[in-house]
Amino acid sequence: MRAIWSGAISFGMVTIPVKLYTATQQRDVRFRLLHRADGAPIEEKRFCTEDGKEVGWDDLVRGYEVKKGEYVILEPEEIEEAKPESSTTIEIGDFVPAAEIDPVYFEKSYFLEPTEVGAKAFSLLRRALEETERLALARVTIRTRERLATVRPYEGALMLETMFWPDEIRSTGALDLPAGGEKQVRPKELEMAETLIASLADRFNPDAYTDAYREALEDLIDRKMKGEKRNAKRRKPSPKVVDLMDALRASVDASKGKRAGGTTAKPRATTKKRRAKRAAA
Repeated sequence: MRAIWSGAISFGMVTIPVKLYTATQQRDVRFRLLHRADGAPIEEKRFCTEDGKEVGWDDLVRGYEVKKGEYVILEPEEIEEAKPESSTTIEIGDFVPAAEIDPVYFEKSYFLEPTEVGAKAFSLLRRALEETERLALARVTIRTRERLATVRPYEGALMLETMFWPDEIRSTGALDLPAGGEKQVRPKELEMAETLIASLADRFNPDAYTDAYREALEDLIDRKMKGEKRNAKRRKPSPKVVDLMDALRASVDASKGKRAGGTTAKPRATTKKRRAKRAAA
């Protein structure tokens, strides 16, 4: 992995030099736009809306639209001067219980790695967070943007998770939610729903879940490389209107049958095999 940021964790009088690494990656199947006539890739270019001419990177500036068609231009040095002090520091302010932060606030995950001189203090912070069962709330600037973030223990390391600011979380007030929804639920329906949840209760096993759409696309690409024709369109079954209580009862019965038969979700290893085949081709 390649570090995308270098700086230090700071709390109290303690400073821990660290490097930041992206903890996740997208596995989407990516497509290129091609010219149907000759199969050549299509390139996107930058054109000026005023004279229609192509513009190079050296002739570009950043502008903020204050009203339709009117912009305030910001020079690179002006933007640099506006950077907050946390641009090279993960500034910890508070330590809070993990349960107090709603998951809607979390944005992206990063691994933290200590430098050699910060190894002891790094381990101390990780152990202290584990023992107190708390997260560290911090501010950090990544790629010119200051973010709220948490720092928490993760598999022997520390995980930094950037967060949305409170004013970036949309309100549910604009949703058309059912009025008096609680009163519409009958006690027997609630009891049956709780029974269904209990029958499907399990520990989280991430290996049991795979991206079926991505695997289907990779399979389609493999077959087309071999000269096979694509599948015919599958027709979606039309939805049936079922009584809520009947649907709950049927779901509970079905879940009991699965448990009795020992059928649980199993991870599929086909994706890695197909990727290895294409690499060897």
